[in-house]
Amino acid sequence: MLTRARGIVRSLVMYHGQPGRHRRIVRFYRQFLGPGDIGFDVGAHVGSRVRAWRKLGAHVVAIEPQPDFVRILRLFFGRDREVTILPVAVGAEPGTARLALSSATPTVSSMSPDWIESVTADRGFSRVRWDRTVEVAVTTLDELIATHGEPAFCKVDVEGFELEVLAGLSRPIHGLSFEYLPPAHDAALAVLARVESLGSYVYNYSPVETMRMVSEEWLAADDLIRLLDRYRPLGRSGDVYARHR
Repeated sequence: MLTRARGIVRSLVMYHGQPGRHRRIVRFYRQFLGPGDIGFDVGAHVGSRVRAWRKLGAHVVAIEPQPDFVRILRLFFGRDREVTILPVAVGAEPGTARLALSSATPTVSSMSPDWIESVTADRGFSRVRWDRTVEVAVTTLDELIATHGEPAFCKVDVEGFELEVLAGLSRPIHGLSFEYLPPAHDAALAVLARVESLGSYVYNYSPVETMRMVSEEWLAADDLIRLLDRYRPLGRSGDVYARHR
């Protein structure tokens, strides 16, 4: 229990305890969201994006399967009528799944055994332990769109389950992002291929929590892959951003 509490506090301090970071997030997402838009936060965690997107006037659908973080989201945003909190996961089809939880580092809790296996070999994850599991309900992006409307932007940060999330989406949406992790490079390329199959997109990349794009221009998929190949040896994660043309 103490380990879980420390993990939660660490997340709260990291994502809500730095005013400068919050201001950067707001500025960054202004290019994707504005008043009246809908934002899907798939893997909402403790709600740093929810908070920023509400500052921009967007309606937010916050999807988070971890029970501890659902409680935090309800504490922070439960009275905001423009925030819908869903205690579920998102996948390729509706149902249930097992979520592997890391009490000490809850940001890397995952529903992908293959992803856990691939990153465990990386020294940056050498101390991470997935010490318990919980069964969670699973919905799809198509179902979320049917219920809540089409998002102007969808953030997908689900620790290796991104491909399954996008497998449940049958049409392009205007903007989206997914996490890039160098130890799981091939998995990220599979996610990119899935995005390409949905429609005509251009891309950019933001290194870990910097809230800035590394390219002044939006890139074709092949150019993005070459860019990621340059960042891969650095071993730092980040997020790929996609904009539908």
